[in-house]
Amino acid sequence: MAECDVAVVGLGYVGLPLVREATLAGLRVCGLEKSAERLRSLRAGSSYMNDVSDAELAAALASGRFTPTADEECLAAARTIVICVPTPLRDSIPDLTAVLTAGAAVGRRMRPGTLVVLESTTYPGTTEEVLQPLLEQPGRRAGQDFHLAFSPERIDPGNARFGLRNTPKLVGGVTPACAAAARDFYARLVDQVVTVSSPKIAEMAKLLENTYRQVNIALMNEMAIFCHELGVDLWESIAAASTKPFGFQPFYPGPGVGGHCIPIDPNYLSFRVRGLGYPFRFVELAQEINARMPSFVVDRIIRLLNNRGRTVRGACVLLLGATYKADVADARESPSNAIAEQLLALGADLRYHDPYVPEWAVGTHRLKCAADLDQQAGEADIVVLVQAHAEYDLDRLAARSRLFFDTRGKATGPNVVRL
Repeated sequence: MAECDVAVVGLGYVGLPLVREATLAGLRVCGLEKSAERLRSLRAGSSYMNDVSDAELAAALASGRFTPTADEECLAAARTIVICVPTPLRDSIPDLTAVLTAGAAVGRRMRPGTLVVLESTTYPGTTEEVLQPLLEQPGRRAGQDFHLAFSPERIDPGNARFGLRNTPKLVGGVTPACAAAARDFYARLVDQVVTVSSPKIAEMAKLLENTYRQVNIALMNEMAIFCHELGVDLWESIAAASTKPFGFQPFYPGPGVGGHCIPIDPNYLSFRVRGLGYPFRFVELAQEINARMPSFVVDRIIRLLNNRGRTVRGACVLLLGATYKADVADARESPSNAIAEQLLALGADLRYHDPYVPEWAVGTHRLKCAADLDQQAGEADIVVLVQAHAEYDLDRLAARSRLFFDTRGKATGPNVVRL
């Protein structure tokens, strides 16, 4: 295989944007991906994520600087290897199988002087305690024979303002020389590289960012529950508090959290802390609060229908949004799933619309996206906004609806009830 500047292991929502930036910087990139479906899509110039367009993918392929492959020999041809594989939870325990598999493959094939960077989110210590031993074969030492660093991904899917290029990139190397090598590599791809003293600092920073968000969202979600009972408009209260120019940052309640970062990543930190013999009560409580929001949403739907003389059984309920975030096609850990499952179990006539999800599997049920949104909104006993995609004209939809339950605080009108 021809020599390449960088091999990206894992072409998901982290790896593919990295490929794009690297090719734009003039680097020759080999993308290692085990999914045959993804490889077929890539080779056809068809992107499977919002943040990399078909045109951008086609340009990378046409330039001759991007080669998607399932052949691990590309690792031996690369000067830099970046690992961007999934790190899910299994029964609340971090599953590093993909990192271990990728690390073992890199250890078998990388050549002397290679820079290896782990970007997959994980607990503090993973780079040095898990990955480094896989790479340090007899006679090969990190910082001497190869460079090793951790650089957390900071991809925010669907964010039109901040992408890989203009989001500061954290880098923590096993040695100062490793940090310098990683800094020099990323300096070709991003506007600002921030070097920290070790991989553990970079690993902790990533978890701190997401735990901060999880805890503050949980605070707002719990407030939403009791503000409803108190008859207080939490949305107006948040707007009022936001007028203070210091000491307050607005977070908002919602139907629950989704994606990989907020519901999953803080559990890596909690797992590490439990290994020390301590409970991480903030994270665990925040997780509990956020996880119960879909049930709270369903309870509100039941009560709203009841106030109109309707039972949820047999009622037509239209959910708007199946993805975990607005304007993305990613449905991982979406709270919509739990809401839909509970409504179906209660006997609701469930329908949905999402411009990014043409067909939705909810348990054993397969639902098709509503073809005529305006008609469905007018026919439903209640329309529930779960995800506020930009293409929705929410006030118009609310006006067409008999009852519009807004879990995102975006719609206005006499038919609108907010979370």
